[in-house]
Amino acid sequence: MPKENSRVAEYWELLRANRIAVVGLGLLVFFALLAIVAPFIVPFDPDELVGAPFQRPSSVHLLGTNDVGQDIFSELLVGARVSLLIGLLAAMVSIGVGCVVGLVAGYFGGRIDSALMRLVDMVLVIPFLPLMILLAAYLGPSFWNLILVIGLLTWAQPARIIRSQVLSIKTRGFVEAGRAIGTPVAVILRQHVLPGVIPLALSQFVIAASQSILIEASLSFLGLGDPVTKSWGTILFYAQARGAFLTDAWLWWVVPPGLLITLVVAGFAFSGLALEEVADPKLRSR
Repeated sequence: MPKENSRVAEYWELLRANRIAVVGLGLLVFFALLAIVAPFIVPFDPDELVGAPFQRPSSVHLLGTNDVGQDIFSELLVGARVSLLIGLLAAMVSIGVGCVVGLVAGYFGGRIDSALMRLVDMVLVIPFLPLMILLAAYLGPSFWNLILVIGLLTWAQPARIIRSQVLSIKTRGFVEAGRAIGTPVAVILRQHVLPGVIPLALSQFVIAASQSILIEASLSFLGLGDPVTKSWGTILFYAQARGAFLTDAWLWWVVPPGLLITLVVAGFAFSGLALEEVADPKLRSR
């Protein structure tokens, strides 16, 4: 336990000294707090008609209203929780499947490794965008369907990266010694392999979350998101479908959700890069 604590302390010091990590984690903390407190600070019910259509920003409606008179600022606050939740849950599915495939393929090798890696290659070779749109359209617009589609289409790259790490760890002396004396596979994986995989898996999780938020926004913008759930992607979809670009309403209806998506994805991307440096000492700057 003290060894693990010292390792965690070392990782934390490396993150604190990394400017990219500070910026990324700062953005993530801000958006996480925003998603948590959104229901308590939202000025209006985002589903209620509270003003005139296409009302300009004012002291009452900070970002104006949409074409039916709903408060856009309230939609953004509520959408933060939905977009972040979809991104995190989809990343959990992606990294969960990727970790299992990478651990099994890397540790057992042989035919199992060959079969799983051919499956990974097949997933990576298939055109991503058409398959994603096809699956989303087939399963139907739903909150959980979005998470399932995104998670099951983004696990292959993390699986390959984690497999490489497992192959490296498997050749180390303490792992080979444990296998030689008949230590159970579960014990070796838990005590020796997983501690070396978790930092890399965490960095891949952060990167997968940023990709998932972008994918959700793209699918929702194309009309394949959940129409009854407010997310930043659905806000963009309704703005495009209801004529925001025909007037200057795009300034307060399109730009804010696009900017928030950019910032949260940047936060995840910066954090993921920093965590990759922590996981792989060769990537650390001098």
